[in-house]
Amino acid sequence: MRMKLEHPLAITMWDFSWLERKWPGAGYEDWDKVLDELKERGYDAVRIDAYPHLMSVDSERVWTLKPEWSVQDWGAPSLTSISKLRENFVGFIRACKAKGVLVALSTWFREDEDNHRMNVKSAKDLAEMWISVLNIIEEENLIDTILYVDLCNEFPISCWCPWLAQTVGKEPDEEVFRASPEVTDFMKQSIEAVRASHPQYDYCFSVCSEFDTVEKQDVTFMDVLEPHIWMAQWSEFYQEVGYNYERFSSAGYDNMVLHAEKLYRSKPEYWHERMYKGIDAAASWSELSGKALATTECWGIVDYKDWPLLNWDWIIELCELGVKRAASTGRWFAIATSNFCGPQFNGMWREVEWHKRMTDVIHHAKLPNLSDER
Repeated sequence: MRMKLEHPLAITMWDFSWLERKWPGAGYEDWDKVLDELKERGYDAVRIDAYPHLMSVDSERVWTLKPEWSVQDWGAPSLTSISKLRENFVGFIRACKAKGVLVALSTWFREDEDNHRMNVKSAKDLAEMWISVLNIIEEENLIDTILYVDLCNEFPISCWCPWLAQTVGKEPDEEVFRASPEVTDFMKQSIEAVRASHPQYDYCFSVCSEFDTVEKQDVTFMDVLEPHIWMAQWSEFYQEVGYNYERFSSAGYDNMVLHAEKLYRSKPEYWHERMYKGIDAAASWSELSGKALATTECWGIVDYKDWPLLNWDWIIELCELGVKRAASTGRWFAIATSNFCGPQFNGMWREVEWHKRMTDVIHHAKLPNLSDER
């Protein structure tokens, strides 16, 4: 890691919500207000979408974006538009800097009407998009506010990088794996090209899959690792609930209402152990690779929201256990409390004292001593 820290950071994910959820009541209408609330809860950093595939084309125009989903509360649930990308991007990061909040940059490659994300046809293309974003950071004297750069969210999940198959010679609907030589080369070439232009940052590709092959994966070219870890992905929880990541149907949430909390309460220790298995596996990967960890999406289940008959108590219980387990390992430099730590998730956001307790746990954890491992 290039940034010198005194203790692990409490981080949250504000994805593309920071810009897209600006309508009345959506949570991010007033950045100063919501950043003050974030600091009140004890957080040090946010991870946001930098829209590199759009910023590199035209940072001033109006972009019409298609919904990624209608049933989730990240981003807009219907067609929306964003404009003045550079002005908003710089304005948000300046607001963060003024509040003492660091910013991790990422991208979910949001789909616009003309699908500009498919312009990524090589590692060079991806690198050039990111270089254009980091040039802006440098021009605006905001370098010291950037915590790290994640070149693609949850790589190589196809919903976030639908362009990847074509870049490595696969059919568009063919599954690709991070551990494969061609995908490893793509990641390496992308990071090395961006690093050559902007060597002052830490780089990675965030991940949420293929943890069973980490011993075979070459991550030497990454500066940090960002695994996303949920009990639901380390167990059969969603299968038993009947939740299938429905994006435009309420069926998954209907099943969540009927079964999720009841299933969790039926054998909580079992689900805790499944979550711990994922956390411990990430800690082991950190030790194996000699890389420090950041996790911004975690710990219980992947999707949740304020909804009739959905209680937050059991989610908060799981997330508290996850925070404490991760903090106890000494392998993380940045730890989230959940992926619901934003103003649009009122059931989680309103628990101010809980957030303070969790961020205090994070701040008192040990940082990885990577110098002893190299």
